[in-house]
Amino acid sequence: MNVEFINPFLASFIDVMSTMAMVPVQPDKPKLKADARAAGVLTGFIEMKGPQVQGSLAISFDRPLIEAVFTNMLGEPEADLDKELRDLVGEITNMLTGGAKMRLAEKGYDFELAQPKIIDGEEHYIMHFSPQRVICIPIAGEAGKAMLEISFNK
Repeated sequence: MNVEFINPFLASFIDVMSTMAMVPVQPDKPKLKADARAAGVLTGFIEMKGPQVQGSLAISFDRPLIEAVFTNMLGEPEADLDKELRDLVGEITNMLTGGAKMRLAEKGYDFELAQPKIIDGEEHYIMHFSPQRVICIPIAGEAGKAMLEISFNK
């Protein structure tokens, strides 16, 4: 898989986390995903389709990290924290893919974004566009961990 497709998503996620959420994170070494199990308890998943490339992206958060993001961005929860965390994961997924889409458009790639799907639970699974070609990038900060997963047909 071409790093030309991966780096814009990673850069966009780091930007969202540091500027919007004020939760600095650092990526670790990318690796191929071995199975469909999610690394976190809440995952934002989105499909991307365009004339040059098709793929999918997932961002899985552990609970401490997404709660820290929530507190920094929105303050204390008012009602149902689990619903609010799900909504937040959807918004972060939109922001990170939107930022990556702009970066990729500058390189001549265009694609449409589907509505993000939110998957949750201690043992949930992620089914990517191309399951045998999923790059995982572990991400960690003081508040917790996330896993960025990217799969493209090229």
